[in-house]
Amino acid sequence: MPVENELEESGGSRSAALFEQAQRVIPGGVNSPVRAFRGVGGTPVFIRSAQGPYLTDVDGKRYIDYIGSWGPMILGHAHPEVLRAIHGIIDRGTSFGAPTELEVEIAEMIVALVPSIEMVRMVSSGTEATMAAIRVARGFTGRKKVLKFVGCYHGHGDAFLVKAGSGVATLGLPDSPGVPAEISAQTITVPFNDVEAVEQAFKNYPDDIACIIVEPVVGNMGCVPPNPGYLQALRDITEKNGTVLIFDEVMTGFRLARGGAQELFGITPDMTTLGKIMGGGLPAAAYGGRADIMKCVAPAGPVYQAGTLSGNPVAMTAGIVTLKLLQQPNIYETLDRQAGKVADGFQALAGKFGFKTVSNRVGSMFTMFFTDEPVTDWDSASKSDTKAFGRFFHAMLNEGVYLAPSQYEAAFMSLAHTDEVVDSTLAAAERAFEKLTNQA
Repeated sequence: MPVENELEESGGSRSAALFEQAQRVIPGGVNSPVRAFRGVGGTPVFIRSAQGPYLTDVDGKRYIDYIGSWGPMILGHAHPEVLRAIHGIIDRGTSFGAPTELEVEIAEMIVALVPSIEMVRMVSSGTEATMAAIRVARGFTGRKKVLKFVGCYHGHGDAFLVKAGSGVATLGLPDSPGVPAEISAQTITVPFNDVEAVEQAFKNYPDDIACIIVEPVVGNMGCVPPNPGYLQALRDITEKNGTVLIFDEVMTGFRLARGGAQELFGITPDMTTLGKIMGGGLPAAAYGGRADIMKCVAPAGPVYQAGTLSGNPVAMTAGIVTLKLLQQPNIYETLDRQAGKVADGFQALAGKFGFKTVSNRVGSMFTMFFTDEPVTDWDSASKSDTKAFGRFFHAMLNEGVYLAPSQYEAAFMSLAHTDEVVDSTLAAAERAFEKLTNQA
């Protein structure tokens, strides 16, 4: 049925009509589960365009955006220098399936910026990066088991869909449907921020654990920072046991500092996965680490990994310009300050109107949890009042502020969120909380 006919049945909302149409040809009507609004209810907003800190939907309504394409848009949407660079490269062709100078340029930038990376391999998605990283870790160590943390999401690879957070938690799905028991048996899960649980896992499997993979600041159960000393403890344990420590910095890489969370916390892992920001808004990701580990990757070594669109010239161009712009002075201080205003403002307004909330923030990532207990792991995050969050989400959406449609996701600040935009956000939040109070 044409969208025009759907419009009549959906009360005139083009987003609602498109969602009805999409559900007939796309599973759940979306191409990534959290977009379906199952965690908050209602109909997802279909976006037509974006500029700076704003999204505009297909019905013409504009929103202040705190998703930023789930993290990549740290400069803001449609940054003119990034667009200019893309327009300049695209006339040469969009994909070659052969090496380009651009791949070398961005690789040298990543090696210079990220403390743990001596060599790097480009891929096309964060999931691809994490899947490859654990394969390399297994090949390097000759061991099978992977240790991950409850509520941490590392993409949809089979080894990771065991007690995963993010969309899996939001949708209330089983841990790993479709994943053979033989594969999930090789994944050990322990609570985040619990050093004793990690130590016990190594006592149980002293010679079997190939790697620990961790989000150094979790973003997929909401923003959850590491306890003081926690990352150092993981570093010490892995060094003692000959295990590869992988920081999944797909979300935190180039966001919390130029060198990512590992620069911010001063902990150097053996391997790092990157994505989101490094593609400048286009599909690009990477994994890298110590040279002796990365030399295991084909064709230098026996661990096979390949990708037709790896190092795509358009994505590499967008990434190069983005990383260059992030090396300007005071970038991260500005992001930290603006994110602090929003997170602290949300918390203060929630208290003013009698809502029990806890705000977690690291740099330009933050989450307001609807709970009165500190959130330090999945168990504490899962006690949040998701229905209260859903009501707040829709109240903010009605006020023109677009938050992640799940309690278990982080919000992201961009450099396009000026003082004026932040003030508008907090004014919208005050109106939203007041309306929710009046409805109670």
